[in-house]
Amino acid sequence: MTIILTNDDGIDAPGIQALITAINDKKTIIAAPKHHQSGCGHRVTTTQPIHLQRRSEIEYAIAGTPADCVRIAITQICPDTKFVLSGINAGGNLGVDAYISGTVAAVREAAMHGIPGISISHYRKAKQNFDWDLAAKLTAKVLADLLQRSLEAGSFWNVNLPHLQPGEENPKLVFCQPCTKPLPVNYRIDGDNFYYVGEYGKRDRTPGSDVDVCFSGNIAITQLKV
Repeated sequence: MTIILTNDDGIDAPGIQALITAINDKKTIIAAPKHHQSGCGHRVTTTQPIHLQRRSEIEYAIAGTPADCVRIAITQICPDTKFVLSGINAGGNLGVDAYISGTVAAVREAAMHGIPGISISHYRKAKQNFDWDLAAKLTAKVLADLLQRSLEAGSFWNVNLPHLQPGEENPKLVFCQPCTKPLPVNYRIDGDNFYYVGEYGKRDRTPGSDVDVCFSGNIAITQLKV
């Protein structure tokens, strides 16, 4: 089974290296953005060329969005793609984030073409550093479960890893619904310039939703549809 790996943090981001570790030598092709594309949503490039740099037999740096990467991967690089994995994103993609996230958009694009996928993100608590080795281990646990499950056409998984503190218990896999509460939105104003300063960790959390599950220290898994 050929699996496409992509992300929105860029092909050189540590998160995609952790994802490579987690997938554990399965047949994979890396087709990821050459540059950081976080927060680009499901934007695609249609009015200018998209440059592709082939770095190795299985690694392609694509000067486009995550959705562009999936489109090129499944039509030009590997038409027999069976699965798409996106991540591990440096930051959460919970609830309504799915509409903004390039990480999620990559697997949504795959689902539009009838290819199942999983987007994986890592919630970040108070700008603390990520433990990518632990993230890889948690992701391997997630993949061992989800890759065995069937998905109906047009559906995909969105996974969010918690930011564990030293001494905290191993997280559980919790299947839940996405939170529908809005993100915190605020701006610092400097003249005519507005700088976004929303505080992610202070967002509303519906009990039992993916935001609540992840903020409580467990792995939140939601099934989304195109």
